[in-house]
Parts: sequence; C-alpha cells; structure tokens
Amino acid sequence: MADTVLIVDDDRAVLTMLYKVIKSNGIDAHTAVSGEEALELLDHEVYDLILLDVNLHGMDGFEVVQAVRRRGLKTPIIIVSGRKEDYDTLYGLDIGADDYITKPFNPITLGAKVKALIRRSRNHPPGADTVLAAGPFQYNTSTLRFYKDGAEIPLSSKENAMMKLFLDNVNRIFSKDMLYDLIWGEAIIDENAIMVYVNRLRQKIEEDPAHPRYIQTVRGLGYRFVV
Repeated sequence: MADTVLIVDDDRAVLTMLYKVIKSNGIDAHTAVSGEEALELLDHEVYDLILLDVNLHGMDGFEVVQAVRRRGLKTPIIIVSGRKEDYDTLYGLDIGADDYITKPFNPITLGAKVKALIRRSRNHPPGADTVLAAGPFQYNTSTLRFYKDGAEIPLSSKENAMMKLFLDNVNRIFSKDMLYDLIWGEAIIDENAIMVYVNRLRQKIEEDPAHPRYIQTVRGLGYRFVV
C-alpha cells in the first residue's frame, strides 16, 4: 500500500506543483486549500506525512501544527514556506513540525526529504526520542539539542540544520551548492555564508579548529563530516 501525504496550500499553482512532486516519487497525495479543510480530512483519514504552507487564509500553518499536535497525532509535518527568518524556522520546529523548507525549493530535495522523514518515522515509535549518534556526537531530533561527549553545545538554527545533515550523512561529501540548497532551501547566493557557518561549527566542535578533524574540506568538492 502506497504512502499518502496530505498537502495543504491555498495557492492552487503551488498545490498542483507539490502534488506532482509527491506523485512523481511514487507517493499518493490528498490536497487541502485551508487549515480547516486539512483538519477535517485528518478526522477521517490517516496520513504518513503532512506538507503544510504557513501563510494560509483563516488558520495559518503554525495554528494547524498546534491543532494537529493537540489531537495527539504524531504524523510528521514539513512546513513549506516563503518565510526565511530563523525565528519562523525555530518556532515551527518548537511547536511540533519536523522540518522547515523555504520557497523556492528544489523538487528533488523536497521529494528526498519527504521519503526520508516517512521512513524515519516508521523506524522510531511515536513519542520516542530519535538520537543521531556518530563518534563523540549525539543529536536529539525531538529536543533539537546537540552534544559532544555528553556535554551540550548550543547551536543556532542554521548550525543546527547543518550539524543534523552531517550526522545523517557521515563521510558524504557536500558541495557548497548542495549545502545551500538543503539548509537555506534555495540556489547558492553567497559562498562565504557556507564558509562562515562551517567555521563557526568548527570553533564549537573541533579540538583544533585550524586543523579540523571532523568537518573536513575536500579541495574542489566541498565538505565532508568524518568521525
């Protein structure tokens, strides 16, 4: 039986595009044009994931997330939004969303995230903390807290997203374009932004940031996280 995603967006063009992206990944999709309609569908159907816009008429996306969680539903939620402020990302994750993607986005990246989140939710029972671990590092995806050798290291939202990506993909090389697409949700604009965040992470996790052991530069290709 195919997985089913509920797509919620009041822009018909975006709704159609998201529908095509989901169907192209072999996943069934239902659509809703308002938060109220989405909640009504959730009264009668069980979904494997919800794709949710923030700027909806009536109930906004954040209110929908809160209503879904108040009902005790553990369905994974990806917010798809034109808002790019760190505050919105952190707020969405804090109230119960599982991921936050900004528009415009790469359809291939979105499809991969949807499938990965559905797969991850199946592998970890509702209510259980999901902990990514590699070497001395641990990342709790429920609390969004990152640790090295058991000691918590505070991270900004973008550092948080980058560290989670690295822990999910140990030894994989990410180009600057890929990092920008996966973390900022758009084509690369300023290569220096990637370098700034990588350097900040190195200052926080490396014993010797000038000679990094964990976040390595692969000349001409990008960055690779090793443990």
